[in-house]
Amino acid sequence: MNFLAHIYLSGGNELITIGNFVGDGVRGNKYKLYPKEIQIGIQLHRNIDTFTDAHPLFRQCTKRLHKGYSHYSGVIVDIFFDHFLAKNWTTYSDIPLDVYIADFYKSLSHHIAILPPRFQSLTPIMIEGNWLLSYATVEGIQIVLNGMNHRTKGLSKMNEATKELREHYDAFEADFTLFFEDLRAFSILKRIEIEKQFNLK
Repeated sequence: MNFLAHIYLSGGNELITIGNFVGDGVRGNKYKLYPKEIQIGIQLHRNIDTFTDAHPLFRQCTKRLHKGYSHYSGVIVDIFFDHFLAKNWTTYSDIPLDVYIADFYKSLSHHIAILPPRFQSLTPIMIEGNWLLSYATVEGIQIVLNGMNHRTKGLSKMNEATKELREHYDAFEADFTLFFEDLRAFSILKRIEIEKQFNLK
């Protein structure tokens, strides 16, 4: 899953949310260098990714893209799924999306000193471009994919993937809706399990 889903699936704890957000930026056992709640978030992030990659509906979505995008297909579906989460946000939260995102940006800025270096650099750019809110539109997803294609020096051709998104839009959305219910249930139980392991009360 991409940024918005990881943030949403963290529950209400501020530092767990930050840990889940930065999970890709912390390798191996280096998560142990962070405060307990951020460690929980990083562990939760890893479990969410493992669950997602193995889920039949997620794999079904990547198959629609594999011919054109090979091993980048999973990354693209992650982004597509953040789009459907943002688009259908009122189904999942009573807090308006723009308010939810603004609160997260404030939290992230407040804790920027403890973020991994990559995310210290990324955070101001993300906030300035309001990436998370842009996910709600296909045009916003196009901008995200343009940026990711640029980072792969054009090799991924991810900038072309909105063509498949539009072509199979209803199918992607239906798969996301079913998949996300499974992921939400998994994440709640896994977070409770990890919190118990860390003796978080």
